[in-house]
Amino acid sequence: MGFWRIFRRRKVAPRPEEKREKAEAALAADHFRVGWATDIGQMRQRNEDAVLVMTAYQTGGHGLVPFGLFILADGMGGHRLGDIASALAIRTVARHIIAETFLHTLEGEEPGADQPALREILIDAYHRANDAVAREVPGAGTTLTCVLFLGSRAYIAHVGDSRAYLVHPDGLDQITRDHSLVDRLVELGQLTPAEAANHPHRNVLYRAVGQKGELEVETYMRVIPPGSRLLLCSDGLWGVVDEGTISQIIRDAPSPQAACDRLIQAANEAGGRDNITAILVEPPRET
Repeated sequence: MGFWRIFRRRKVAPRPEEKREKAEAALAADHFRVGWATDIGQMRQRNEDAVLVMTAYQTGGHGLVPFGLFILADGMGGHRLGDIASALAIRTVARHIIAETFLHTLEGEEPGADQPALREILIDAYHRANDAVAREVPGAGTTLTCVLFLGSRAYIAHVGDSRAYLVHPDGLDQITRDHSLVDRLVELGQLTPAEAANHPHRNVLYRAVGQKGELEVETYMRVIPPGSRLLLCSDGLWGVVDEGTISQIIRDAPSPQAACDRLIQAANEAGGRDNITAILVEPPRET
């Protein structure tokens, strides 16, 4: 019987390559899978979209909850003011969020994953960005959509008409609300969605970073379930490529990066009227 037990253990023991494949699969499950791309489009002279992509991990000891920070800003103002405003807003928001969240974890403190505290940090970051843009780039403004990931939990702050979508196997769910005049008219029942899509003022915003006075920031929290992803995109994508096509491209792509590259291509093929940016994030699975 002893021989039989030894024989069985040897027979079912995984080969070294199987161990490596399992280890790699486990490591991939603990990491973000991210793609991003930005393009000037077909009709603009410069790219006023700005992007920040950051992920961080720690192994050993208790480790850290996988941390991700993803920000998209679509500047406006002309005469090179829009690209300055979007870059400044992203830097300001990232600096504050990293200082108030990630850097604390490096000091051995708890990451503070409770929603109210993180919501306050995000809103404070946006107010700082709003003041900075209004002070340093007067007359300019920018959309700003930011996602702070702690594991698979996404804490989202939003101003403007860039969008955050939950991408699931059955399609897209828009998380954020557009702060545009036509979207507001749709909410009030004064325009139909079809009329809004072709309205001459569809890109006019009533809320943006850089405006004078207090800025109202919308926040959301979502747990991204296994098999789903989060998409951030500027109106240069969602304004010319319908949601069904966006969903199909993401579903068919072999990786998040391939999906973003194909989304940029699709927007350019549809006319490329504006700058185009997409960030696609598949977070780690909860353990």
